[in-house]
Amino acid sequence: MATQRLAGSRIREKRLDRGLRQAAVAETVGISPSYLNLIEHNRRRIGGKLFADIARALGVEPARLVDGADADMLDQIRNAASQISVTLETEVELARADELAARYPGWAGLVAAQAERICALQHQVQALADRMSSDPLLAGSLHDVISAVSSIRSAASILVGPETLDDDWQRRFHENIHKDSLRLATSSEALIAYLEAPEADLDQAAPIAQVERYLAKTDFHIAALEGTQTDPATIVADSGLGASAQHVLLRWARQYKEDAQAIPLSELTTACIKFEYDPARIAQAMSAPFATVLRRLASLPNGAGHPPIGLAICDAAGVLTLLKPVPGFSLPHDGDACPLWPIYATFSRPLQPMRQAVSLPGASATPLLCYAIAEPLGAHDFETPPAQQSTMLVMPDPPQTGSRLAPVGVSCRICPRTHCKSRREPAMAGISGEAVF
Repeated sequence: MATQRLAGSRIREKRLDRGLRQAAVAETVGISPSYLNLIEHNRRRIGGKLFADIARALGVEPARLVDGADADMLDQIRNAASQISVTLETEVELARADELAARYPGWAGLVAAQAERICALQHQVQALADRMSSDPLLAGSLHDVISAVSSIRSAASILVGPETLDDDWQRRFHENIHKDSLRLATSSEALIAYLEAPEADLDQAAPIAQVERYLAKTDFHIAALEGTQTDPATIVADSGLGASAQHVLLRWARQYKEDAQAIPLSELTTACIKFEYDPARIAQAMSAPFATVLRRLASLPNGAGHPPIGLAICDAAGVLTLLKPVPGFSLPHDGDACPLWPIYATFSRPLQPMRQAVSLPGASATPLLCYAIAEPLGAHDFETPPAQQSTMLVMPDPPQTGSRLAPVGVSCRICPRTHCKSRREPAMAGISGEAVF
């Protein structure tokens, strides 16, 4: 919506703030109340003398009535709409986001703040889910508890059974139950203490999550590695991360520096403008590997006019080794993601670039344009199969291409598409069905 058209909303807002009646303002400027009503509801454009007269009648500067909504606020509102839960099947009027920000800035700020809070909680829940499913320390603690319970149950079932035991065997079983109960108590206390650990301790079992949060502070752009002077080890040493996370970060930093030397930032920026951020055209023009271009596009500096760009990298098991989320796009780290994403499809045709527009469930989900490629890692030999890695670039809200959007999800547990042939398990209770396949 144009800024001038939003002037009507601002006129109404200022009039109500000053307690003026619509008829009184209309009489002052020499128009009918019905015409002023149309102006206030953005159904008539105004300008020139009439606009100045209305501003004078309201006691405000004309510029205060034509300033558009804050650009950051608009971005936050649009991002909030793109992050709607799949359980909410309500159409959101994205075209009127600027009107909401202009007429009700307080409510718009509340919506943006709630969306940011929801996003933070989702990341925390995902971290806990990753921890529950893949943390070896947690798995070991649960194993100790289950083992002690099973041992106690086995001994107790013998004692209460129909067979009569002599005093010596009864004493042995009682001693075993006592020892196992002590072991159970110790294991349970350790498990409770571990689960009640503060959030900072969660990262001890999730080095990849630590690295992603570290990189997110600069939107995955490491300015120091764009040149040739800085050693990646220096960046890692100054990161403040733990030993395991530093190992992951060092691997990424070395790859980043290698990519930056292959495609300098200045040349990449020029190519992005010329080829409209098309990875295939950029790779062809710069004679660079497709996966390198995908990683470089995801490392473009924030605030330089570049669009939001997400990135996902996974191994052949489907487990993410790095994730840069963007509004409307994120994937679980534990390998429980929807298999319909291009990042997984590329393993069936390695070294062949793939381009696919996708759509998540929900009427207001933002379309995503994905570029992906799978490639072998390391040198080849005749004895062992090559390790493979798939890289996927994600661009939210791409231009309309007329092609059909491929349906994808996040995880089966929260996906309402009941007729999906790739479904591994039913959705959780409360997730409504949506027949799309």
